[in-house]
Amino acid sequence: MRGVMAYRSLCSLSRSLLQRGVSTDELLNGLRELRVDFILLAGYLKLIPVELVQAYPKSILNIHPSLLPAFGGKGYYGLKVHKAVIASGARYSGPTVHFVDEHYDTGRTLAQRVVPVQANDTPEQLATRVLHEEHQVYVEAVTALCEDRIVWREDGIPLIRSQTNPDE
Repeated sequence: MRGVMAYRSLCSLSRSLLQRGVSTDELLNGLRELRVDFILLAGYLKLIPVELVQAYPKSILNIHPSLLPAFGGKGYYGLKVHKAVIASGARYSGPTVHFVDEHYDTGRTLAQRVVPVQANDTPEQLATRVLHEEHQVYVEAVTALCEDRIVWREDGIPLIRSQTNPDE
């Protein structure tokens, strides 16, 4: 129930802040007031302010419709991604769940799903199949984040521990 209440409070806060504009400090204060632990984005296309990234290290997720680092970065969104994948002759695509850093699509990869590119795919057909996998992998990644099943290797790579066997 706390999550639902926090979500409603955050939505209310977001509406009021968006109506009048918001500074990064105001946003951070609002998030702290609501005791927000994680920020979950869904294909968010703007850079997140450095102050927000620093205040929420390893706590901001986004999803991108390609196997990053390929076909990521500024300008790669929506059908543009799928057109570029097909034009390149890539055999595989798929969504990437990644932690957000100060740049476009360069945060550490948390999870990916592979989607084959068919010989006669249109960007729309590929996008439909990738979106289906996005819905699956994002839920799995967010669940792992909320269940504290993400471990970080010494080299900074995040890994998701298994639900059934936490040692894996």
